[in-house]
Amino acid sequence: MKIKALSRSAASQQAPGSTVAKQQRNLDPSQHPFERAREYTRALNAIKMDRMFAAPFIGQLGSGHIDGVYTMAKDPGSLERIASGSGDGIVKVWDMQTRGEVWNTQAHENIVKGICWTPDRKLLSCASDKTVKLFDPYNSSPEAPPLATFLGQTPFTGLSHHRHESAFAASSSVISIYDLSRPSSAASQTLHWPTSTDTITSLAFNQIETSILGSTATDRSVVMYDLRTSSPVSKVILNLASNAISWNPMEAFNFAVANEDHNAYMFDMRKMDRALNIYKDHVAAVMDVEFSPTGEELVTASYDRTIRLFNRAQGHSRDVYHMQRMQRVFSAMFTPDNNYVLSGSDDGNIRIWRTNASSRAGVKSAKQRHKLEYDQALVRRYSHMPEIRRIKNHRHVPKAIKKAGEIKKEELAAIKRREDNVRKHSKKGTMPHRAEREKVVLATEK
Repeated sequence: MKIKALSRSAASQQAPGSTVAKQQRNLDPSQHPFERAREYTRALNAIKMDRMFAAPFIGQLGSGHIDGVYTMAKDPGSLERIASGSGDGIVKVWDMQTRGEVWNTQAHENIVKGICWTPDRKLLSCASDKTVKLFDPYNSSPEAPPLATFLGQTPFTGLSHHRHESAFAASSSVISIYDLSRPSSAASQTLHWPTSTDTITSLAFNQIETSILGSTATDRSVVMYDLRTSSPVSKVILNLASNAISWNPMEAFNFAVANEDHNAYMFDMRKMDRALNIYKDHVAAVMDVEFSPTGEELVTASYDRTIRLFNRAQGHSRDVYHMQRMQRVFSAMFTPDNNYVLSGSDDGNIRIWRTNASSRAGVKSAKQRHKLEYDQALVRRYSHMPEIRRIKNHRHVPKAIKKAGEIKKEELAAIKRREDNVRKHSKKGTMPHRAEREKVVLATEK
């Protein structure tokens, strides 16, 4: 029997320009008795360097708006273009690459409540003046009149466009479905919960199950509609009203709502009698929430003048972004490439933040990439160690927010103590323990 053996020259085992042969590393654990200690030290240094180089704020878009920024939308056909609407009725389109303004128009007379792009890259906006207007920022001048105007009976509060069809939904006291191919006609469908007359504050089409529409209202309800049957499907009533709703782009049945009780909640539309997760840490009403394009993270905008980033599986924020000049934040969203976060606040500015505070966008060599991946793996491996966990989670926040957080913590502890005392002195079984994720739901209807 003939046996062929692989043979390599000694030069192939040497570094270029060197005559020293490369020695293969022995992976036997007995040969590395201090490996865990060395790795822990490297992980500690890695997380310290990560926090030292954390610089999330990049800049702002142009000179912003004259009034507050209350709504934003990203162009589905471009990574660079976003649109924003302000309190003085002006709608602007921005270029992310140059951070400059490329188009603007006086779209409405009152505050712009909702804005969205169509699949063919036209722009819809609605306002308190009871109109929805269609613009073409790419092929028209700012002085050009709108391509179409849709009239309503009451002031509009939100917009959402169907992913594929030429139809969009506008919310007011009811949800009106309009057909873009027939701009002069009235709403083709009208949706509302039969026993509710409250104002619908926000709505969003599901991007996977495209016939499903979710909405929030001032009566503290979150309602699901099915356009195939032109009827509501289910309704859940929370402790306080919700301000915004966002669907997970990777999981068809999961959505998140931004609530007035300082929290954001994630639900499964198939079983809405309890929350899947509660996202805490804000100390004022949460005004907006959006999932990242990967569906693994959320960004929330709050009345406490901060935005927070959450991992979808964790209840506390992994990072908080704020600035001394930033006022109450009404809108926040991820960019389509998931590398940046945009925030629109009451001071009229649209700010750009890094999704990962210490990341940099420059071109990295293979050696740099391997080093970063190695450091991240070490930090994940030793994230349970107290010192690493402390450095990783510590954030400086403004004094007012820190004080408000301490007061809120004391209040929640007092409520829990009171419940425990009542339960302890009550007849057994009269006050059963309820999970915190079930307490947020007051009632469900179908």
